[in-house]
Amino acid sequence: MDAGELQVFDAGRCADGYQLGLAVGQRFGETIRSRMRGDLFLHEQLLPFASTAAGKPLLAALQASNRERYPRYWDELVGTADGSGVPLLHIILVNFRKEIRPFIPKREDQEPKEEPDDDCSDILMVSQSTAIAAHNEDANVALLGHTYIVKATSPDGTSTFTAYTYAGELPTCAFGFNSNGVAFTLDSVPPAKCEVAAGGIAVNFVSRDLLEARDLDDAMHRVCSPAVSVGHCYNLMDVRARRIVTVETASQNRSAVHEAGPAPSFHANMYRHLQVEQVYDENSMSRERRAAQCTMDSKEKALSVLGDAADVKYPIFMTGPTLYTLCTVVVDLDEETMTIYRGGSKNTDAVRVVLPML
Repeated sequence: MDAGELQVFDAGRCADGYQLGLAVGQRFGETIRSRMRGDLFLHEQLLPFASTAAGKPLLAALQASNRERYPRYWDELVGTADGSGVPLLHIILVNFRKEIRPFIPKREDQEPKEEPDDDCSDILMVSQSTAIAAHNEDANVALLGHTYIVKATSPDGTSTFTAYTYAGELPTCAFGFNSNGVAFTLDSVPPAKCEVAAGGIAVNFVSRDLLEARDLDDAMHRVCSPAVSVGHCYNLMDVRARRIVTVETASQNRSAVHEAGPAPSFHANMYRHLQVEQVYDENSMSRERRAAQCTMDSKEKALSVLGDAADVKYPIFMTGPTLYTLCTVVVDLDEETMTIYRGGSKNTDAVRVVLPML
């Protein structure tokens, strides 16, 4: 089905990871090929670096570690490549971009052409009357029109997942939920290069694994146990337990957990709980300062904050020219729904899709 520009594909129960990837690749082949054609970072930096003396062993290590730990998800990548007709190397590189990017040398004679990090914003709150996670999915403007929703049933038929997916990438580097009542949103964080472990587990594989989580404890184990290359922020939800926790991770199996409570919390793209050397992000800090000036103690007010553009240079709701809010999503644990707004939650003409979670 199509919901405006938001395409939803139910792959059903696939026999294995390859078949799931193949089905997604075939269904969204043109979208995936279009995304790959227009990905400047892929063509101008990732592909050239992958053929260098430094890039080859790094890519080999990433492939080995992730394929060994997550063979079924690796097969999904292969299936996606085969189904879409995109070279497997291209699919691999976009799924490892966060792990490769810190190691690409910066040339002094030219401005880097790398896109900014994904800059998402989250508001979390669990009170007696309200239990929500509200999230802006922000990314490079080139991803407009290159996302879709994948639904699938596990090979054994015991659970299903629903995942907002970037074309050509594993479900999901954005947000999703499963029939066990586990949901999540993700925020990138900017560790310094000294905090990055070369050749470790990739964020995209960790978040794909989250879609299989049985409950909140299992979800926390799945994000904290892998020896990741770069850190990330995971906002984990358990609908049945009515709990929301933020888990910040870093290399060397470091993590910090913060449980959401009655006081609304805003998280952008800086570490807030884990002590990690990080790159200062003025965009993120500006959004946090703006959010601190606003009231966020209800679903309606949280949505209003996520639609805020008062700071012209670094708005919470982004409309280009480089970064763009692809959609706003609200997970309501009491209503057991995930609602996706495309075009801004303040916009009465916005596309609104409500997905039952249980």
